Amino acid sequence: MNVPRERVSRAFAAAPDYEGHARIQRDVARALAVRIAALDLPENPRVLEIGCGTGFLTEALAELGGEWLVTDLSPEMLERCRSRLGDRAGRRFAALDGEYGRPEDGPFDLICSSLAVQWFDDAPAALSRMADWLAPGGHLMLTTLGPGSFIEWRAAHEAEGLVPGTPRFASVAAFGDRVHTVEHLAEHHADPLAFLRALKAIGAQTAESGHRPLSPPQLRRVMARFARSGCNVTYEVVTCHLHREPKSS
Repeated sequence: MNVPRERVSRAFAAAPDYEGHARIQRDVARALAVRIAALDLPENPRVLEIGCGTGFLTEALAELGGEWLVTDLSPEMLERCRSRLGDRAGRRFAALDGEYGRPEDGPFDLICSSLAVQWFDDAPAALSRMADWLAPGGHLMLTTLGPGSFIEWRAAHEAEGLVPGTPRFASVAAFGDRVHTVEHLAEHHADPLAFLRALKAIGAQTAESGHRPLSPPQLRRVMARFARSGCNVTYEVVTCHLHREPKSS
């Protein structure tokens, strides 16, 4: 993907009402938490969370216990997560570039992330790097967005002969045998403006580098096309799972 991480960080930091609009993100985090709870983890696992946002996954896994390092690229989002969930023993917060940084306190029994790594430059390569942070027997489980996301909005542009600025997410095939499930979730919006406002509210409106913004007449045409399609938006949610082999006895 080709979206400058500084712009991504600023967009999420300025997201005015993330919790109020991120319905799909909350549902995906809860479903991921159920899958994680079924893993064969130690009683008090060492956990690294990448891209915590305001804490949907952190909250959903509160009963897991253990020693947590909760991280996000955006210090502002990290502070929102801390403020919303509060401090507790065994949970630390730290700003971290999950793709190019390196966390402290590894190795980890669990590395988890919900709808964050789609903003990486090369998400499949990043998963390989994260695997090196796992302890023997550890699990990496996360969700990301596939290229089938926002297909209706893309189609509205293409029908008008225009190129959308919507980021092109990594193909499902690029994740290879790490893919656990692929699901398509639909979200309905009252009208095109409601969709655009929702994207801005959750900080997900950042366009790819080099994209030329549409002129007002072009945008009106795209919005009219999108309205005729029903104002539904698809999220292609890819769940990835990687397990490091335990040490042989």
